[in-house]
Amino acid sequence: VSNTPGPASAMARAAAAEAFSRRLGAAVRGLSGAWYNRHMAAADRAIRARLPLVDLVLEVRDARVPATSAFELLHRRSPEEPDVRLLVALNKADLADKSETEKWVAFMKQRGCSCIAVNSHSRGSINELLNAVRGRIREIKLGVSDCTGTVLLVGIPNVGKSAIINAMHQIGRIGAAEKGKLKHATVSSHPGETRDISGYKVASHPNIYVLDTPGVLSPIFANDESGPRLVLTGAIKDSLVEEYEIAQFLLTVLNLRTECREWENLNLDGDKSSFADAIPTRSCHTKRQYSSDHTQDFIVRAVRQALSETIASFQGDLGNENDLRRLVEIQFTHLQNAFRISAETIEDRNKCVAVKLLNLYRTGRLGHYTLDHVPDFRQEVAA
Repeated sequence: VSNTPGPASAMARAAAAEAFSRRLGAAVRGLSGAWYNRHMAAADRAIRARLPLVDLVLEVRDARVPATSAFELLHRRSPEEPDVRLLVALNKADLADKSETEKWVAFMKQRGCSCIAVNSHSRGSINELLNAVRGRIREIKLGVSDCTGTVLLVGIPNVGKSAIINAMHQIGRIGAAEKGKLKHATVSSHPGETRDISGYKVASHPNIYVLDTPGVLSPIFANDESGPRLVLTGAIKDSLVEEYEIAQFLLTVLNLRTECREWENLNLDGDKSSFADAIPTRSCHTKRQYSSDHTQDFIVRAVRQALSETIASFQGDLGNENDLRRLVEIQFTHLQNAFRISAETIEDRNKCVAVKLLNLYRTGRLGHYTLDHVPDFRQEVAA
């Protein structure tokens, strides 16, 4: 049976992959109490109390899942509560599909919501965000430059709020009298690390203070696809779900994309004509190669090659759930070799593969993917 992509087979493949999503989604739904604890509930109440007191709300979302990572608290407010002035930042744009991010920004603007794509590790990108915040504050303050504006930074866990506020603070304080005296927010790769609401000055003329808040994730998801996508992008701690299940879901996502098939043409000798554009490298400097470091270019290249070869040689039907599961199992076996894993038990080997594979995906080393599709604005308006 051919697994060549086509209009008809695409629907069947998506249906087969949905089985993995449903299984992971069921596991995530049963764990809502594990992340929405008393600390998150208290943060929820504190944020709600501050919303009417600030000039602007800066909502940070993950550009890979712009809809799924929406801050639910802003969208389930009662009609009696006052409207908030909102600016949406699609962070981690460097990890998402650029063309899809541009579509999402345009879609948000069509809906009347200010939106900007952001890479918190890029000084230029943070400057654009800071200028957008300044512009909104000036609009709100009717152009008065000698004033003070307050911004509430909100979002679900692990979308990069603290990284953004630190970068804004570092750029905005240059030349200010307070230079070097204001503290930074604590940045962590683990979701749910920020516990308190803290204020940071990020600009002068007008003076702008940003309130950083803990990430709050609703215990109720908008749809069945939300849970798996939030786990995959790191908004929910891996420790709450088996990494092996998350990595299985990731492989079904990769197997449905055309990018994996293009990796087959990579030059394993590292020829720049094929490799430089295909794999984001860690550094322009030559480094010693260690097989235990899965982030090194030659390991990433082997991982990509293993995935492309298993897809190209697979004789089953990717539209069949059992065949798709068999392909994923084959890929795990090949990835053990690609990652140079020699654990004793199959469970340990699979877990090592899963942890390393998820890390490569979340750092953009396996390509840039947007998991949420842009809605059709015309159909939405008609509805």
